[in-house]
Amino acid sequence: MPPAASPSGAPTSPITVAVDPVALVITECVTVTSAMRKHPRWAQSSISAILGGPASTASPSSSRLELPGRPRTAGGSLESGRQKMLGKRKVSQDMTTNARSSEDSGLARGLLRSRRGQGHTLQENPLLNAFATLRGILKNCTDIRTIDTFAILHPFTLVIRSSSTPAHITSFALFAITKFLAYRIISPDSPGIAVAMQLLATAVTHCRFEALGSSQNEIVLFRVLTLMETMITGLCGELLSNGSMFDLVKTGLEMCSETTFSELLRRTAEVIMTKMCQTIFHRLKGLEVEVEDTETSPEGRRRGSSKIEPVNNDLATSEPIVVNKPVDSTSAHDNNGVILEGDAMAEMTETPSSMPLNNDSQLDLLLLQPIKSEEQIDVLPYGVPAIRELFKALVGLLDPEDRARTDGAKIMALRIVDVTLEVAGPSIASHPSLAILAKDTLCRHLFQLVRSDNMNVLNASLRVAGTLLSTCRKVLKLQQELFLSYLVACLHPRIEVPQEPGLDPAIYDGVPSAPRLSKAASSQAGSGRSTPVPVKDRQKLGMEGSLRKPDALEVMLESVGTLVRIPSFMAELFVNYDCDIDSADLCLDMVGLLSRSAFPDAASWSTATVPPLCLDALLGFVQSMHERKDLEPDVEGFPTLEQLRKQRELKKSIINGATKFNEKPKAGLAYLATQGIIDNVDNPEAVAKFLRGTSRIDKKELGEYLSKRGNEALLSAFLDTFDFSDIRLDEALRQMFNSFRLPGEAQLIERIVTQFAQKYLATPNTDDIADTDSAYVLTYAVIMLNTDQHNPNVRGQNRMAPTDFARNLRGTNGGKDFEFEYLQQIYDSIKTNEFVLAEEHNDKRSFDHAWKNLQIKIKSAGDLQNSDTNLFDSEMFAATWKPILATLSYVFFSATDETVFSRVNSGFIQCAELAAKYNLHEALDHILFCLSSMSTLATSTLPSTSLNTEVQAGDKSIMVSETAVRFGRNERAQLALATLFQVVEGNEAAIKEGWSYIIRILLNLFVNSLLNPAYSSISSRSELPPIPLHSPAQVVDRAERAQEGGLFSAFTSYVSSFASDEPPEPSDKEIEDTLYTVDSIAACNIDKLLATISQLPSASLKSFLQTLLAHLPEESTPRVISVKSEIPAPTPIRPNGQKAKPSGITYDPSVVFVLELATMLVARDRESMDDLGKVIAEALQGMVRDAEHVHPVTLSRAVYYLLRFDHDFIRVPIVLHTISKLSPELISQSSTSVVKGLNLCLNGPSNLRNEIVNSPDFWSVLKALQAVPEMSEDVFALFESVAVGDAAALTTDNYEFVIAMLGDYATAGSIGAQEEQRRDIALRRGKGAPPKKGPPNPVVTRGLRAVQMVGEVTSKVPYFIKQSHLEAQEAWTAYWNPPFRTLATQSLNPCRIIRTQSLSTLQRVLLSTTLETSLPSTSNGSITPSPTLARTIALFTDALFPLLTQLLKPEIWHSDPGGMGETRLQAAVMCCKVFVRHLDVLLDPASFPPGAYEKSNADPLATPSRDSVSRESISILGSPSSPVQNTAKDKDKENQNQKEKEIKWDGIRLWSRILQMMERLLKSSPGNNNNNNNNLGNNGQAQQYGHSEGLDEAIPESLKNIVLVMASAGYLVPPSAGVIPGDGAGAGSGRTPLQRRLWEVTWARMERFLPGLLEGAFPGVGDAKPTPMVEVSREEIERGMREMNVQADGGEDAVVGEEKEGRSEEVEAEEKEKENGQMLKSEVVV
Repeated sequence: MPPAASPSGAPTSPITVAVDPVALVITECVTVTSAMRKHPRWAQSSISAILGGPASTASPSSSRLELPGRPRTAGGSLESGRQKMLGKRKVSQDMTTNARSSEDSGLARGLLRSRRGQGHTLQENPLLNAFATLRGILKNCTDIRTIDTFAILHPFTLVIRSSSTPAHITSFALFAITKFLAYRIISPDSPGIAVAMQLLATAVTHCRFEALGSSQNEIVLFRVLTLMETMITGLCGELLSNGSMFDLVKTGLEMCSETTFSELLRRTAEVIMTKMCQTIFHRLKGLEVEVEDTETSPEGRRRGSSKIEPVNNDLATSEPIVVNKPVDSTSAHDNNGVILEGDAMAEMTETPSSMPLNNDSQLDLLLLQPIKSEEQIDVLPYGVPAIRELFKALVGLLDPEDRARTDGAKIMALRIVDVTLEVAGPSIASHPSLAILAKDTLCRHLFQLVRSDNMNVLNASLRVAGTLLSTCRKVLKLQQELFLSYLVACLHPRIEVPQEPGLDPAIYDGVPSAPRLSKAASSQAGSGRSTPVPVKDRQKLGMEGSLRKPDALEVMLESVGTLVRIPSFMAELFVNYDCDIDSADLCLDMVGLLSRSAFPDAASWSTATVPPLCLDALLGFVQSMHERKDLEPDVEGFPTLEQLRKQRELKKSIINGATKFNEKPKAGLAYLATQGIIDNVDNPEAVAKFLRGTSRIDKKELGEYLSKRGNEALLSAFLDTFDFSDIRLDEALRQMFNSFRLPGEAQLIERIVTQFAQKYLATPNTDDIADTDSAYVLTYAVIMLNTDQHNPNVRGQNRMAPTDFARNLRGTNGGKDFEFEYLQQIYDSIKTNEFVLAEEHNDKRSFDHAWKNLQIKIKSAGDLQNSDTNLFDSEMFAATWKPILATLSYVFFSATDETVFSRVNSGFIQCAELAAKYNLHEALDHILFCLSSMSTLATSTLPSTSLNTEVQAGDKSIMVSETAVRFGRNERAQLALATLFQVVEGNEAAIKEGWSYIIRILLNLFVNSLLNPAYSSISSRSELPPIPLHSPAQVVDRAERAQEGGLFSAFTSYVSSFASDEPPEPSDKEIEDTLYTVDSIAACNIDKLLATISQLPSASLKSFLQTLLAHLPEESTPRVISVKSEIPAPTPIRPNGQKAKPSGITYDPSVVFVLELATMLVARDRESMDDLGKVIAEALQGMVRDAEHVHPVTLSRAVYYLLRFDHDFIRVPIVLHTISKLSPELISQSSTSVVKGLNLCLNGPSNLRNEIVNSPDFWSVLKALQAVPEMSEDVFALFESVAVGDAAALTTDNYEFVIAMLGDYATAGSIGAQEEQRRDIALRRGKGAPPKKGPPNPVVTRGLRAVQMVGEVTSKVPYFIKQSHLEAQEAWTAYWNPPFRTLATQSLNPCRIIRTQSLSTLQRVLLSTTLETSLPSTSNGSITPSPTLARTIALFTDALFPLLTQLLKPEIWHSDPGGMGETRLQAAVMCCKVFVRHLDVLLDPASFPPGAYEKSNADPLATPSRDSVSRESISILGSPSSPVQNTAKDKDKENQNQKEKEIKWDGIRLWSRILQMMERLLKSSPGNNNNNNNNLGNNGQAQQYGHSEGLDEAIPESLKNIVLVMASAGYLVPPSAGVIPGDGAGAGSGRTPLQRRLWEVTWARMERFLPGLLEGAFPGVGDAKPTPMVEVSREEIERGMREMNVQADGGEDAVVGEEKEGRSEEVEAEEKEKENGQMLKSEVVV
């Protein structure tokens, strides 16, 4: 059937039934009438009841239903009435009145006749008549929607309301209407639907029938419930008015709570009632919020439907329903509900009614009141008023004081209320009229029901309370605080956390043992002003905490957990309460409650499920913060974090001040003044304002303080804060006593009462009190009355009566009596309501008082601040992390279930990420502390490794240690370690003090050989070998043992280990545990952690380094660890290891680990070096300074690490000075590291390199390293790079050090002389061919290279002289003397090849152009020799003469007898070559002063003093292995010689000295004499003392060459040569004085040891007589001879060794005398 159109033209709802709707309605009519006819009461019905009433043949639109007695009128058809009902919703007054009056009259008459058995026609049976009329209307109907709805429902409603109808017939009628509504035959589009729904609601709520049995009766009631559900939840439900709706739900509630009904019916009624309430309250979401109270608004008065008046609780009689007025809440309804004959239902507490009712006939269901005036029927849909009344009725059922309601009824109401809150909780909170009910009545009842011992009631009430807070908490700020405070106080255990063995108690610090809101118990138990509460009641009220039944605790904690899981709930608690000055710290208390209850011991006083429930709630709280930590915080409309912090600080100050006040009031006030909370402690108003405004002051202490002497002004100001206007004296007194406890001392009470009486009397009130004294007496009387009425020690018969109270006050009101009625009112008030402090009681009075105060505070308190944002999570987590982490740690340590471990692990990670996100370093550090403690590896002292055993199996090996075995057996420790490194991963930058625990673990793993692979990523940056660890106590090769096998092998191993006092070999189980440890550590990815640490920014790395360095031992107090060996041997000496002898200083590899790790991290880049290098350098320097107490391995690495640093922030001289102060032994042991470190420094920046090489300490260190044989090659390579390398750093500052070290290396090469001498001996003995030369000795090779380097270094001497600030002569001496001395010294080296190389180098230097460029070519023309001459002479006096002198010594000869002769030869030839090379300078006439050798006192043989020559030789050759320093004896002689006049050198004297040295070389053989020079070197004796044939030939030849050169140059002129052109001496002489003198000296010297040489060079010169010389005195001759003798002897006393070894002093003296005689004879002129 297509959907029909309504008369107004609007589309209608489709009918969902498959059959014809008209036929279906007729079928239902037939069903009901058929059942009626079968009943004896209607068995005689007429045929018309079956055929139906008359009907017109016209179309349905024009048909009229002619009812008996109804006149025909124009437009009075039913169709016209329907259209008016649908269109304008009004019906003609005449039609309604006349038709219904006639119909009702006939119906009544027929029904009466039927009962009397007088008639059986249709008109005589009104029920059948109504069905017949309907059927007549439907006969010609094709569209059911054209029929008026009331016409369709009217017959069925008559049956429903008829008390004479049997139950099954009523059931048919109810079921038929239910189908009409369900099939949408009756829909919102049906004509007259609004009025019809009101009439149907009236019929259903007034359903009556004859009882046939309980089952039949409940079927009918079930049909009633079904129809009610269909009406409300269907499409037509919204058309019900406020009154109709309330009637329906009232009926449903009655059926739910009727105890006479079966449990099934009540449960069914509850289910249906729940659905109905869901629909009703769902409609609340679409209703507008009331602007003001609808009961008093004009709109409410106009409509008349906005108010449902309450009725009494008495059962009322019913009367016919009036429908001719608007059917709403003001319509007439009866209130006796559904009536069963013989049974009656209990009715509701409140039902709407507006007029008196009567019940004098069963026809009241059919009687209709006529409409007396023209009115329109305007039915408004139900709205807030009906919902408010329903909500009020539901809440009323929860009253715990209503004993008439069973717990079952309360539970039913709680379930329905819970559904309504779930559906429309926020909407209820937004409608003021509903919110008032929720805030006051509902909360008051709920908070009392949660104290019930009935578990069902407790469960239901907690469920409702949770739903209420989760949906309406915005308007329940104070109610929520009260409820949660009760739960916390009731549930929080007052038991200390049990001490768990093996767990650090510091881990669970922060778990509260009591809630923060708890207050100390009152010290006065029964003073007459407080009534003690029985223990049972205290437990019931939660005063004892955790003393409720375990099941109750479980459900209460479940409720708390449900609230905590709301994402924004805890944040709202924190913002609205914890940050509010006058509120409790609910967030902290809730977390503390869950934390403490999550401990396993909570199961002992609750149930086994409580700890996991609380843990789940706690983890849910953490997870909610973690899920939103990365969201962008919403800041709009929320307070700032700074504001919250200030509020919390202020709250903290107030709490601290109140606490101090409760202990010492004056100290507390002073503290509050310092915090700025009280402006001035001397201002009574400011102090009184604070004391009155805070609830944290102990009221007993406050009362005593206010009443003390001297505080009268404060007491007066405190009482001024009260408003006593228009209240009775006892009420004012009660108000005052609510703020403090009255002290017990009479004198103190008197002060308070006096002040109170004055204040009260000064306040306007209606009390007839004469004066202050009267008020004072009355106040005292009231206090005494309170004590009398409520003191438990006073018996009832002894208590005062009102007359006694009045008699006691006779004549005290200004001489008159107080009015008895006034005293009676005071008496009644005191008797029923004691003066008590609510804090001292936990009974109903306390609750009522608290609730009254709460209602007062609500007026000024705002709504709950919404906190659905992550803006406050940082502060909230900062305030709550301690108990959370304590709980997680304790549960982790005690749990055994894998699920628990998994959840706790996630909790730790989430907490760590939150702490890192919000920069809560302390929280993150505490997480690391907890996990590291449970891992058992973060011990403060490292374990002993003396029993560690290395187990080898093929190429693999593991170290079995006590730590590894213990850790491998502890699965919890393994999980803790894995969790620890998971926590660290990604949060490294936020860790501060927590690094200490990680470092302890790393050190523990390292010393037990469990960290080597992981450490490679950083240690690979170091050039040093891996850090050595302690040697294992034994090494076990499992592969060999597996091959041996057998019982005998095991027994042998055991016996051998026992005999050698070694630890037993590890068992298979210990090895397996160690492997577990290795796997667990590998899974931690420690290598990745170290790599991440190395990439941290400098700011974050600083914390790690500071903590790392804190693990170094203090200076002079090294960490002592008992071990068996200092450093591990590279390979074990024997398979089972080798015990080492303990040394004085114990090696600690962990210290080296710390130093290396810190150094490698700092040295990663320049930024880290600049920011953090100084700290590391100071630590390393401290280690080096404390070298005496540091193991050499540690020291060597510390030196290397120190030298590795970039030294912009550190003074290199200081570092080198520190190293140079080390003992040679320490330097030797640390040589490898020192050399590597120095190489790093020297390969660094040029400025650093220059600073190092110019430091004297560097050369001191290098010299000390030079003495280490193992490092000689590396040290020499380093030294060579400094001296002559590509980046040589040779400077004037280190020049002497370089030369000295080169000399040392060359001197060290003297070891090669041994091999050379062995070869010479072999050759002399004639043992065949000489032995083959082996590989060159590296020491000799370095010596040769050192000599070469000396020559290379001299190339820079001119540059040094040029750059020097010294005078020219000083500079020349300073820079040329060191290489001359060194080369001259090494020319005496016992090693032949080094000696030869030295002579060659020295000759090359002396003859080089470099030397010439450093010699100025100008002369000064003064009396003293020119600088050029002096420096040229210095070549001989400083180098050649000392060398030749030393070569003449026997000890020098014996150092290499086979090769020293050749050396003498080379030295002599070199001396001659140098003289010839510089001949022009030495014999230049300009270099001689004018008149030289012309004066009579000129001594041609005068030579430099003995001391001057010897001093040079000593200074040059005295110490071949170190830079020259005069001994004390030398200095004494030098000081003495300075007092003597020194003879100045010139060319002639130098030539004389050369001839003298040549003479000594030739006369070195003891068999040689001046008279026979032909046998020089011809005997073995001469060869033994150093004579050689080559020397005999080379010296004469060289001297001859010199003479010829001098002669050719005109310097040497024999006497026979005649006059030289240009000779200034005159024609008589023929030669200049210089020429003459040079010839004389040459002749005299050479004729002594080479007679005939000059004659051969100058033929004919022998015939000439020598020119007479100027006579000199005897003293001068002796002095000259003495000087010459000393020089001829080769030195002075300071020369090491004797002049001629092996000869006696007498022989030497004789030879000297003989030689002196010869010289005297030849030199003296006769």
